[in-house]
Amino acid sequence: MTETMHAMRLHEVGEPLVQEQIPRPRPAAGEMLLRVLACGVCRTDLHVVDGELPDPRLPVIPGHEIVGRVAMLGHGVTGFESGDVVGVPWLGWTCGSCDYCRADRENLCPHAEFTGYTRNGGYAEYTVADARYCFPVSGYTPEAAAPLLCAGLIGYRSWRMAGGEEPRRLGIYGFGAAAHILAQVAVARGQQVYAFTRPGDAPAQDFARRLGAVWAGGADEAPPKALDAAILFAPVGDLVPTALSHVRPGGRVVSGGIHMSDIPSFPYRLLWEERSLHSVANLTRRDGEEFLALAPTVPVQTETRPYPLAQANQALDDLRHGRFTGAAVLVP
Repeated sequence: MTETMHAMRLHEVGEPLVQEQIPRPRPAAGEMLLRVLACGVCRTDLHVVDGELPDPRLPVIPGHEIVGRVAMLGHGVTGFESGDVVGVPWLGWTCGSCDYCRADRENLCPHAEFTGYTRNGGYAEYTVADARYCFPVSGYTPEAAAPLLCAGLIGYRSWRMAGGEEPRRLGIYGFGAAAHILAQVAVARGQQVYAFTRPGDAPAQDFARRLGAVWAGGADEAPPKALDAAILFAPVGDLVPTALSHVRPGGRVVSGGIHMSDIPSFPYRLLWEERSLHSVANLTRRDGEEFLALAPTVPVQTETRPYPLAQANQALDDLRHGRFTGAAVLVP
């Protein structure tokens, strides 16, 4: 008899996920079968469901902030054992042979596959994952660890691209899951965090101050001092010229999202004086190894709102409308 599992699958973009009972997958060579313990609900999942990212593999099980327990090893897998708890991020597979992979820039691999987008993810009771892109997880409950696998990793890569510990005054636009993790890292490193939220979002601004932000206000407000760097997690193109106008000469603006609305034209003066604008694409295994070792030493504490697997559509809608602070997590 074929073993089955419950999963939430996307059949058509723009439509709700469908709860289904489907065959449980088996790991191929180099893969592991994981029993999902928790899966974070990320804004990228919204972009997949809403059709803002092109050509998802349909039907697909979303979810790429997976914490799972190893249930079965595929042929050739070493370094893991049944029962190990591991995390699975957005970048799920790379070819290993292209110029980018050979240069330790596998985040730019043109053949890459992505968890919950072009390969099945964690909105299910079980999932399979390439063992090369699984990271040991310790020091956290599965629910608390789930947001580290994307919100944490993309925040960390964005922070490194913004200069790491170098910027004294760091602006963060969009104070959601990634920002609430990154703010803790930045504050622990002695940086001043300036948090920009949706205009009038007092709960999010209070949340940012509670995590150590020296200032919190709406994205339509100017900070009291010029920023050394700014990171955009809000997928709003209008914020790019706004952020550029608030960083000092030589400052850097980093867009940490995979999708953003169109950036309006802006005067060259905003980019002049050696200001720079960068995007962040995916992550590397180095990011995963470094950040998951760093997080417990801060220590990063994630604020989560749990949902049962069957309420994945509600979790996505609550995320879309900003009905919670921190991160939503599905717990099968």
